[in-house]
Amino acid sequence: MSFWEYANPRKFLTTSERVLPLVWGLAAITTLVGLVWGFFFTPDDFRMGSTVKIIFLHVPSALMAINAWFMMLLASIIWIVRRHHVSALAAKAAAPVGAIMTVIALVTGAIWGQPMWGTWWEWDPRLTSFLVLFLFYLGYIALWEAIEDPDTAADLTSILCLVGSVFAVLSRYAVLFWNQGLHQGASLSLDKEENIADVFSNPLYVCMVGFALLFLALVLYRTGTEIRLRRMKALIARERLEG
Repeated sequence: MSFWEYANPRKFLTTSERVLPLVWGLAAITTLVGLVWGFFFTPDDFRMGSTVKIIFLHVPSALMAINAWFMMLLASIIWIVRRHHVSALAAKAAAPVGAIMTVIALVTGAIWGQPMWGTWWEWDPRLTSFLVLFLFYLGYIALWEAIEDPDTAADLTSILCLVGSVFAVLSRYAVLFWNQGLHQGASLSLDKEENIADVFSNPLYVCMVGFALLFLALVLYRTGTEIRLRRMKALIARERLEG
């Protein structure tokens, strides 16, 4: 079985309809377990107190906000190279989900940052690049809506996605590029001295898996919806020509 078989809309719809119930179920279970575990069964941090628990929303949402754009980048490259419509529609479907994840990350970051930094917002390199990434999400969504021809829209949004990927990278690695930023380094690290305690990291891993499965479920569902909408528009256009 070839990966490219799923470029066929009918094959994609058949497969996604079969796996979606499982993905939805796993996403709901892991997200619920991770958040309940993190918020109700972990201790307060000795420095940050109970505010540390915002990590169980902030880190997974920030991770998916960035990775959603990278997924859109991959789908856009496939569209540019192979002209597979499902890949372009998958990128389109992922954009609103990524934008919402970005909003969650920005809001929870502000809630977390206020007691830690004494301010809701700081023009920190990572925060700023994350805000710009959100604006790219909005621009990407608006560009799809503004252009009537779907192939032209796919071409232009793919180019925009390539440009926006710079800010996705900066959002992920700005702490390494600019040491003077207020934003802390990665919460999870292979270095035991830098990694957060297991009592926090274990439920955080579960939350991250839950958010990833939730993103996958939403993208599969929305991509199927985009395929059906495209078919419906094609049928309407054909009936108008025949009429």
